[in-house]
Amino acid sequence: MANSKGDPRVLFVMNLVLSTAFAAVVVWGLDFVGIFPFSVGRVAVAAAVLMVITHLVIR
Repeated sequence: MANSKGDPRVLFVMNLVLSTAFAAVVVWGLDFVGIFPFSVGRVAVAAAVLMVITHLVIR
């Protein structure tokens, strides 16, 4: 059987969705405890950082 790594587009979208969801939960939690306010920009930055870290770890 061949060892398939999967379609890179599917992996990218999965990484985008899961990183964004996790970032939203983390930023919401930080807003809940009063560290800094929730905003879409903060979620986007956190998701981008998580995507880069995930990409570097799996490569």
